Amino acid sequence: MQLKLKTLALAGLTAAASLSYAQDVQVVRIGHVAPTSGPQAHYGRDNENGVRMAIEDLNGQNISIGGKRVRFEIVAEDDAADPKQGTAAAQKLCDSKVSGVVGHLNSGTTIPASKIYNDCGIPHITGAATNPNLTRPGYKTTFRIIANDNALGAGLANHAADNLKLKRVAIIDDRTAYGQGVAEVFKRTALAKGMQVVDEQFTNDKATDFMAILTAIKAKNPDAIFFGGMDPQAGPMLRQMEQLGMANVRYFGGDGICTSEIAKLAGGAKTLNNVICAEGGASLSKMPGGEAWKKRYDTKYPNQFQVYSPYTYDATFVLVDAMKRANSVDPKVYTAHLPKSNYRGVTSVIAFEANGELKNAAITLYSYKDGKKVPM
Repeated sequence: MQLKLKTLALAGLTAAASLSYAQDVQVVRIGHVAPTSGPQAHYGRDNENGVRMAIEDLNGQNISIGGKRVRFEIVAEDDAADPKQGTAAAQKLCDSKVSGVVGHLNSGTTIPASKIYNDCGIPHITGAATNPNLTRPGYKTTFRIIANDNALGAGLANHAADNLKLKRVAIIDDRTAYGQGVAEVFKRTALAKGMQVVDEQFTNDKATDFMAILTAIKAKNPDAIFFGGMDPQAGPMLRQMEQLGMANVRYFGGDGICTSEIAKLAGGAKTLNNVICAEGGASLSKMPGGEAWKKRYDTKYPNQFQVYSPYTYDATFVLVDAMKRANSVDPKVYTAHLPKSNYRGVTSVIAFEANGELKNAAITLYSYKDGKKVPM
């Protein structure tokens, strides 16, 4: 009888301890927004994978903030690369009171969403949206951990003029905030370098037929085409360039076309070998933790890597790093600690300018050889 009473008492203590532990664990939800449906879904899934991987790693660290153990969860939303859906997703995350947001992918969704996050006081960090206009309003909740289009567009134009000695370029953009923005920077820099812009054409981010545009451009005899847009358009465009006999025309673009997916979308077109694209940040081999991180990513998410998942992974850690330094998961408290970040991530050491831009942002140019993206 005495042994049974002791056993029951021990069981009661264990149950009480378990209940106390459960009560001491606080769930912290981090939002993520990107297109996980539609033609850009491969980017969105990659971005979301980066956040999920970060949250799993963070939960393995037994982190305590404000005297309580923390368990992190992702709240994932799909904006389908549509600005209206993007703002709806942002409002939904505000209403559900997430502690922070990683996203969005596209500048056209991130810029309008940034006002919503500012108004509800939730910080967001993008590792993908590159239009410089994102940080111009000066919101204290907006941060970017990748080079913006001023660096990408100018870097490509400088390479075209200084290294390749190209003289005549045609420009196409998809009329999105991203595509139009990066094309404008390329054009401005190219003209300053003495290059001639022989034609400017426009399309949209749903198009797949570019024969009329390319035929008009071919008549102007350009050395190169710059495309401001994403790979679902760039792939078919490269195929159609080959069909029109434009095999010797160089093809430039920003990070929107700088993916492994473009090789599939180009369908074996030899014009893929003419592509030169730019990404913010160092190549994986030159990132502080890039190669080791990529091996882990590929094990968890085989054949899904595109471009930005190392940045969304780091963005998640940067949010949590600020929470730890503030000793609070409340956005009203920890947001003020984000501008003081000096976080050693997979991609780089992450610190911010006063406007939320990444300090010392690097870019890398890439080309394609045998269907594989390689740093130049």
